[in-house]
Amino acid sequence: MAKQVKYIFFVMAVLMLSMSLSIHVNASQKQPNVVIFLIDDLRVDLGTYGNKHVISPNIDELAKQGVKFTRAYAQQAICGPSRVSIMTGLRPETTGLYSIDKAGRLRPNQPNIVSMPQLFKENGYQTISIGKVYHSVTDDQENWTTHIKKLDNFYANDGNKERKFAYEAGEVEDDFYKDGKVANDAIATLNKVKDDKFLMVVGFSKPHLPFNAPKKYWDLYDRNEFTVPSRKKPDNMFRLALTNWNELRMYGGIPKDGDVSDELTKTLIHAYYASVSYMDAQVGKVMQALDDLKLRDNTMIVFMSDHGYKLGEYGAWNKHTNMELDTRVPLIISRETAHKNRKANVTSAALIENIDIFPTIAEVAGLSPPKTDGKSLTTLLDNPGMSWDKAAYSLFTRGKKLMGISVTDGIWRYTEWRNADSQEVLFKELYLHEDSLVTFENVAGQTKYKLVEQNLKNLLDENFPTHAPSFHNKPKLANNAASPTTKND
Repeated sequence: MAKQVKYIFFVMAVLMLSMSLSIHVNASQKQPNVVIFLIDDLRVDLGTYGNKHVISPNIDELAKQGVKFTRAYAQQAICGPSRVSIMTGLRPETTGLYSIDKAGRLRPNQPNIVSMPQLFKENGYQTISIGKVYHSVTDDQENWTTHIKKLDNFYANDGNKERKFAYEAGEVEDDFYKDGKVANDAIATLNKVKDDKFLMVVGFSKPHLPFNAPKKYWDLYDRNEFTVPSRKKPDNMFRLALTNWNELRMYGGIPKDGDVSDELTKTLIHAYYASVSYMDAQVGKVMQALDDLKLRDNTMIVFMSDHGYKLGEYGAWNKHTNMELDTRVPLIISRETAHKNRKANVTSAALIENIDIFPTIAEVAGLSPPKTDGKSLTTLLDNPGMSWDKAAYSLFTRGKKLMGISVTDGIWRYTEWRNADSQEVLFKELYLHEDSLVTFENVAGQTKYKLVEQNLKNLLDENFPTHAPSFHNKPKLANNAASPTTKND
């Protein structure tokens, strides 16, 4: 009898140990949550990227928790097409979507593409959109289980709303302006879905115009420390490489033609940086909520921007070009803290693109993504110093007749301006960006750079072959079938 009792206890112990191991394995294999901070008009001006003026402690701290990429690129420097490419992993030339009007929206033009929220929703995730995610409020709305739309701009000071003034320092709390409201909505939603698996995209609008931020963030800066950038334009630049920055001119307090004065330039830089610090504080609030809810061990964080921005360089403003300032973006990815190979406080110089985010988070979640033009970064996140891609690509239209297509190897940027229909090359630009995002000479055609130009030309033709159909030949994609030159081939 004693032996039987010992045997029973032995069997029970084995079963309990087996159950414990099973629970541990299941917990370790639990599908992670994903939070994406999608920022509007944010250039690589952050403390963690070496900017000595910008005060961004929360984003800097996030960089310490993950991998910071110094050579990440947007596919088009305008929010509508850029955000569609992020949400689909497809390049603008694959979808044929290049504008912010209805002709550039995802669902009216490509109803059958499987988007990021669609894939996650179909696989049991709560999919949450808060603030500005797609440019259009209604685009792809049916694929979010929670959809809190972007808000209009708020003004605190009398007359500013009527004038649609370009900036404001309101004596208000954070949640008076819309990014504070977005943070509050994100925190409230996290509390509701904390027991579910979720994909949450938090769309902060700042530092997009108008540069409205509570006065306390303006007070962080001394405007006398700001310098006015050179207004010199690159020698031999294509005549339409830059724009007349009509987006800024639409706002009150901005001249309708001519340059911005030195004093106003300093004010606008001050306003932009105050907006960055305001947005940074909202990121910090959401990150704190993740910690408080004990979600961080199973939540992957992506911090990214839809494109870059100009703050007076070349005498220009806003985005809307193929310039390095407009196409290079900040990107920080921090794996869930329970991930065994998680890398923290690491910088990677690998060339990556915004279209890589969709396949990356799909792989992390254990989902089978549709075919994309992007490439999963999971291996790179585990080994940030490994060899990666040779090039990153961007484009920008100039009306219906011209398409500017651009490639960078991280040091040089080569751009061709082509007839959008025939692919005839009309003009070439080659700029060196080894030490700066700003450059002042187009050296295309110079003998001493012939080999550099040819190498970049070859890389450009891999993605934009001259025998390709018209850029306006908008395909109807049935199943995310990407271009024959996709990075996944």
